[in-house]
Amino acid sequence: MNPWLLLACSIVAEVVGTLLLKASHGLTRLWPTLSMGVCYLLAIWLMGLVSKKLEIGLTYAVWAGVGTATTALLGVWIFNEGASLMKVLGVGFIVVGVLLLNLSQSA
Repeated sequence: MNPWLLLACSIVAEVVGTLLLKASHGLTRLWPTLSMGVCYLLAIWLMGLVSKKLEIGLTYAVWAGVGTATTALLGVWIFNEGASLMKVLGVGFIVVGVLLLNLSQSA
């Protein structure tokens, strides 16, 4: 299977798990907490598969960067969290960093 597709699935699982972390209210709600655990386990398992095919530095940087940027944007959208200039710039820098890492692989 395509490692980039697996990586995308891992990122989705991690982001959903993180959103469920917020929904669990400090791990005090059973179903969001259990669902969060399943999502995190799936994300790590998929990362393990991806790391067989892609460099671990690139894999983890893309996973963490895209996951962080997506979670920050969804936090603003779903949970009405603030969208300050600093937050927007920070997400922009993450995206640029991930792009540069990907470009370095083809150079």
